[in-house]
Amino acid sequence: QLQASGGGLAQAGDSLRLSCAASGITFSNYVMGWFRQAPGKEREFVAAISWSGGSTWYQDSVKGRFTISRDNAKNTVYLRMNSLKLEDTAVFYCAARSASYSISSVREYNHWGQGTLVTVSS
Repeated sequence: QLQASGGGLAQAGDSLRLSCAASGITFSNYVMGWFRQAPGKEREFVAAISWSGGSTWYQDSVKGRFTISRDNAKNTVYLRMNSLKLEDTAVFYCAARSASYSISSVREYNHWGQGTLVTVSS
């Protein structure tokens, strides 16, 4: 089970940190990812982090603004979002998978959290 939290209302330029706590899986065996889905749009890849945290991947539009990290001792993955933009408004989902090929592919992730809403206003 994945439980995402930390969403809310923010103004453009603000920062938020999302958290995703895992249970029922051996967390360190999973690549963790964050996805988002804006109203009327398909779910899209945001960022991912390897099992140990040594490798990270980002969607181009969030590079330099978002940072994914994980704490395997706490079974938690984080997404630090800085310099938020209006277009970052979406429901953010955390997800887990065992392999790292096709890292941005939604269908390759086996476990999904319930989502947390991030709303960015001007």
